[in-house]
Formats: sequence, structure tokens, C-alpha cells
Amino acid sequence: MNALPHHRPTQAVRQSRAVEEIVAGRATADGAGVKLTRVFGQSLHRRLDPFLMLDAFQSDSPQDYLAGFPAHPHRGFETITYMLAGRMRHRDSTGNEGLLESGGMQWMLAGRGVIHSEMPEQDQGLLEGFQLWLNLPARDKLTSPDYRDFSASQIPQFRTNAGVQVRVLMGASHGMPGAMQRPVTLPLYLDIRLPAGASHAEVLPVNHHAALYVYRGSLHVAGAELGAGQLAILGHSTATDGVILEARQDSGVLLIAGQPLGEPIAQHGPFVMNTQDQIKQAIADYQAGRLA
Repeated sequence: MNALPHHRPTQAVRQSRAVEEIVAGRATADGAGVKLTRVFGQSLHRRLDPFLMLDAFQSDSPQDYLAGFPAHPHRGFETITYMLAGRMRHRDSTGNEGLLESGGMQWMLAGRGVIHSEMPEQDQGLLEGFQLWLNLPARDKLTSPDYRDFSASQIPQFRTNAGVQVRVLMGASHGMPGAMQRPVTLPLYLDIRLPAGASHAEVLPVNHHAALYVYRGSLHVAGAELGAGQLAILGHSTATDGVILEARQDSGVLLIAGQPLGEPIAQHGPFVMNTQDQIKQAIADYQAGRLA
């Protein structure tokens, strides 16, 4: 993992966004039976636009993850997979292949269609990470697929004077550009790790939807207490200019924010389009072998 330069924050938050709603993730399984937590999904499409879904997986029991995610299709959005621990192999129908390891990130643009697999390359030990789905604007849903992976050392990060470690997966934090930049939706995706008693502020555009997922420890945010496994949907009053996090104990939190698309959303499993007719076409294309 790359060194952590001390980087004095240059932006201050005058008034933090409040927590509008706290959501508990739902235990489920996906792929060939991999146990995971669906942090949010279709019920929050509008509220968290442009984000579609966040899954968290964590287990040191091989039977929970060894079956992996065999070949399956996607169309109409982007996936960002971030690994805290473990090894996962990506292969797809466009010929891309990559190994996602601890601290690394994978970005895949499904666009008009791709079939891919994500299979663990370990038979013991901890497998832990997240997969975030990011919507595409209507005009880009049938664009050509694309793929990139990033090792831990390729993800920019810094440590504040308060000892807070910030890994900048997408967007930018305090002037530090992240590993990925995306047009239109302008997503921010941070992994923030705070020692007990530390605080951290992030400026957020007032019109961007934003949420926090606490995966370790506990936080205080504008009067609300958040514990591990909780998603906090942040309000976006025009009087606020960001969010201030205060750690009650050593904590880890994902912060996501993005420009909403405000477009119709139609989803059927791994296909996310704008109309039901487009969904029917995606299914027909997949069944006819035309997806990728």
C-alpha cells in the first residue's frame, strides 16, 4: 500500500448535513450463494440517485464465499468493487481479466452489455469488501463496455493531522484526486478510517445525494449516533456545505455522494435501464447471445 502523506485539509465545513434516515442492511445471498449484506437497493433508487445498490460482504468461513459469483450479465450501469481483505478474480466476455486483492478496487462499465464472473482465489481466511452500483445516464447506457483495476498502491490516500486516513476511490478529497473520475454523475467514494476521538470534515455539493456506511466502530454525525452495519442517508439542506464525522471509537466508514440523474429507472436483476421495453430488449439480447 502506498505511503500516507500528511495532507493538511484546506476545506472547512461550516454546517454539517444532518442524518435524514438510518437504514439497517439486509442479510441475503447472491451469485452461487455468497452470503452478503444488501446495504441498500431498489427501494432507495430515487433517494440515493445516481447510486443503485451497495453490497457488503465479510466472512472468514470459506463455505460463505467459495462458490463466488459465476458468469452473469449486466447492462446499463457501472460497478465498483472494493476489497478490504482477500482475493477475487475477474473475467469478462470482452476479454478483460484482473485479480482484486486486499486494498484494491475494480471498476467495470457494463454499458450495452457484459458477462463477467468474480471468483474468490482463496480457500481460507477473511474475505471482506463492497460492491457499489453507479447508474449511467440514458445517453450512455448502450456505450461500449470498459474495465480497469487498481492495486492498493494505486489508490490515492492521505492522513490528516488528526490521524484520519482517507482513501480516495473516486472523485476528490481536500484537493487530492481519486483513482477514478466519472462524468455526469461526478461520484465521490471515500474510505475514511478515524481513530477514537478524531473528527473529519468533507465538503459536499449541496445538490448531491450523499450517504455514509459505517463498517467499523461508531460515529457521531450532527447529533445522530451511528453504529457498525448502519447506513445513514444525509439530508441536503441549502444551509449545509458538507458533513462532519466524529469517531466514538476506532472507526471505518464509506462516504458516497453524487450528482443525481433525475431520470426514470427500470431494473430487472442485473439490467438497469430507463423503460420496461428496454429491460425486455436486454433480456432478449442476453438470451440470444447478443449481450456482449
